[in-house]
Formats: sequence, structure tokens, C-alpha cells
Amino acid sequence: MMNATFPQVRIVPLRMLKPETAERLLNMLAGIAGIRRMMIHGPGLPKKVPYGPARGSPNPHSDRRAIHVGDAEIALRIAAGEIILEVEDASVIEEIRSLCDGFFTGFSYQLQEGRFMKTAPTLVDYAKYGPRADTMFIGLADPRNGEGPVLIRTER
Repeated sequence: MMNATFPQVRIVPLRMLKPETAERLLNMLAGIAGIRRMMIHGPGLPKKVPYGPARGSPNPHSDRRAIHVGDAEIALRIAAGEIILEVEDASVIEEIRSLCDGFFTGFSYQLQEGRFMKTAPTLVDYAKYGPRADTMFIGLADPRNGEGPVLIRTER
């Protein structure tokens, strides 16, 4: 269990981000010192049609592709609708706000402060990672996904 409580912010653009735009924003955010954890959230882009008369047929979508953030390659299986960040302290939030003010010039965004990631292990975390799970992965488990979170290493 995590002892310290870290501030969290959510970047909510007015629109869903294209993979190229999300990649550029995530790389800029990865360059900010003081960001502990980052989560991309949005509606899924399934490989196959999940329901309806075309159920099971391929669902080609140009936004479902790999992006590069830092030194990691991330298979983008969602449309990036919001980015949730956990930071070391509140001073990092102003740096994130100024970066977003310069980045979102074509359309608006909101920067919200609050609790958006779980800070204590859930049953899903326990089932996926076990009783001695790394606290950096708490609340980031997707029970329907066989893969774990992507760890991005940055040079700081």
C-alpha cells in the first residue's frame, strides 16, 4: 500500500486526439521531471466488431497503431480522450499547465486536479500482480487485457 498521497491531474482535450497528436503530447509530458505515473484513457478501438450484424468481422481503424513515447513503443488500442497524471508535488502541475497552454492552440482543453487513479490495491491488482505488487502499477491493471502497463524510461 502506498503511504504518500501524490497530486493527480487530468488533461481533457475538447476532442479525441489522433495518434500523432497523442504521441507528440505524451513525449512532451515525458520530458517533464516529477511525473510519476501516466495513464491514457478513452474509448476502445477493437480489432473485431464486438456486436451487431457484423459481429466478429475485422474492424479496420487507422487510429489503432503503435506510437513511440520515450524509449517505449505503445500499441494504441484506444482513442486518446484524456491523459491522467500522478505527480511528485503540486509545483509540477503549473509546468504541465504551461506546456498544455502552448500545445492546445487549435482547440481547448481542461486541466482538472483531483483523484483519478486508484492509490490502494484492488482485487484486480491483487489477481494480476499478486500480494507484493509494485506500487507504481496500482490502479493501472485492465482485467480484460493480457498485457501489463508500459513502463517508459526517460532521461532526466
